[in-house]
This record gives sequence, structure tokens and C-alpha cells, in this order.
Amino acid sequence: MNNSQNHWEQVYQTKKSDAVSWYRPHLDNSLALIQKAVANQYSAIIDVGGGESTLVDDLLNSRFSDISIFDISATALQVTQQRLGSLASTVNWLVGDITQADLPTHRYDVWHDRAVFHFLTQPGQRAAYVHQVRKAVKPGGHVIVATFAPDGPEKCSGLDVVRYDAVALHRQFGESFRLIKSQKEAHQTPFGTTQQFVYCHFQMA
Repeated sequence: MNNSQNHWEQVYQTKKSDAVSWYRPHLDNSLALIQKAVANQYSAIIDVGGGESTLVDDLLNSRFSDISIFDISATALQVTQQRLGSLASTVNWLVGDITQADLPTHRYDVWHDRAVFHFLTQPGQRAAYVHQVRKAVKPGGHVIVATFAPDGPEKCSGLDVVRYDAVALHRQFGESFRLIKSQKEAHQTPFGTTQQFVYCHFQMA
């Protein structure tokens, strides 16, 4: 287990799902972007950093049937599996470091990530992440990534982050990713503070 995995295991072992700054009862913006991106409910979706997020609940309620949840924390995935009960068996659960994972080639129609990419502070980490996206997403597939905006926090969960606007985030992925849409989100944390996010929806060539 590497340092990042140790860090996130400790976070999820010591804090409840709704006691972390990134918690939202529903990821409404994410769900809307996914629903607009894909043509049918059989589309393959991977939620990177899905952990204890309720997006999987809402995807299942929307009758999506090919869902994969990837997270660095096995504890976080176990919490969500317990919450889903019997429905957990209909979801693919993947644990690991996304920059080092062995994902299948051209498997997914939609790659979704809310608040993982901004933790990749080293250029090599970001390059490895983009390589994973290029490998795992189908040609013409969709990539939805949300990070802290330029006026968002400089740290999260005790870790440094990199903040982006839409232009800077697009630059990280490259011109083979067409920027379809970007939008801001003022996220209200469980602690009564506001964090500014930027969402980008890309389509791969």
C-alpha cells in the first residue's frame, strides 16, 4: 500500500461519509452531464474516485446497467457496497491507484471524475492519468472531470491540490480531447463553507 492509499484509508476509516468536505447528497451536475453525454442506459460508465459518493445510487436509479466504481480506498468502496445492499452485485468495484491501474482497453463510454485529478500535483502523475483515460475510454467517448477552480481551496484533506480553469484543464488533456462544455459549481460543504469547482466535459477523438 503506497502513501496515497494509506492516507485515504485513514480518512475513510475515521470519518463518516457526510463528514468530509466534498460530500454532497447528490452529484446533480455530474448526473446531468452523464445523462446528456450517453445515448442509452447500456452505456459503460466508470466513476473514478467514486468511493462513498451517491452518484452510483443515482445512476442505478436512472437504470444505467454497466457501472464501474474505482477508488484508491477499499474501505470507501465497502461502505458504498453496504449502503446499496443487494444492488451492489450489479456494479463493478475496482480498487487501486488510478495512475497505476490496469484498466481494460476501450471499455468505457463515459469516464467521470469529481475531485481526483486536482490531487495529482506532479506532472508525471497527470500524464499517467491521461494515458489511462486514452486507453480505457472508447474512441468518441466522453470524459467528465471536476476539479477545484482557481478560486477554490489550495488544500483538501491535508493535501496540496492543483486548481484549474477550463482552459488549463483542457491543456492537461490535449487537443485530442474536444471541450464540449465547462461550468462552475459553488459546492456547499457540510461545514457551511463554499468551495468553487469547475466541471469540464470532453469528447475523445
